Amino acid sequence: MPLAEVHARNEHHLVHRSGWLRAAVLGANDGLVSTASLMIGVASARADNFIITAGLAGIAAGALSMAVGEYVSVSSQNDIEDADRRLEEEHLRIDPEGELEELAHIYEKRGLPKDLAMQVAIEMHKGDALEAHLRDELGQFEHTKARPVQAAIASALSFTAGGFVPFLGALAPTLGAKAISIVAITLVGLLISGIVSARTAGAPLGKTTLRVFLGGTIGMAITAGIGQLVHLSGL
Repeated sequence: MPLAEVHARNEHHLVHRSGWLRAAVLGANDGLVSTASLMIGVASARADNFIITAGLAGIAAGALSMAVGEYVSVSSQNDIEDADRRLEEEHLRIDPEGELEELAHIYEKRGLPKDLAMQVAIEMHKGDALEAHLRDELGQFEHTKARPVQAAIASALSFTAGGFVPFLGALAPTLGAKAISIVAITLVGLLISGIVSARTAGAPLGKTTLRVFLGGTIGMAITAGIGQLVHLSGL
């Protein structure tokens, strides 16, 4: 097969989505479950007047929290990678021979004969020694590098979208109907979220969808139980 066709085939790999997919999936599921759980908890406590207010406040607070949290955590991950880059630059400066031996040993452990491993390492050092060590020693690749702004935007938007799904159930006329509607709409949203997550990540459909669905269901059930306890206690 021609090399151009091989490169075209490799474009179907999904690793380039890792910079934003995790944040988007987490945001959507968190928006669904946290907003629904908050509103169900309020409904279980018989606080009808606060359901819509609680839902809107939960969506706003959650979206901002997700965005800031993702930005900070992903930036911290990049800080670690940048620190490793500087450390590797220092190692190459003070001991290039030792780093060459280390790289050759890495290739040897991957199955190359010792002489060939050293030859490959030498050629790598002639080209871009730093990138060779970052890639083959530390596992840093540009196409999988975390992107803080992208992750923050993806998590905030997906949380907001997910949060408004259960919010629709709060428009029902009675308290009981609101609780049932919120649960029903959220369960449908969890199924859709699981399917979209599986399709986007190229993961098994059934396993991924079931994981999302069960996790959200358990979260809502626990919150409803806590709300019921609050109501019974008279707090």
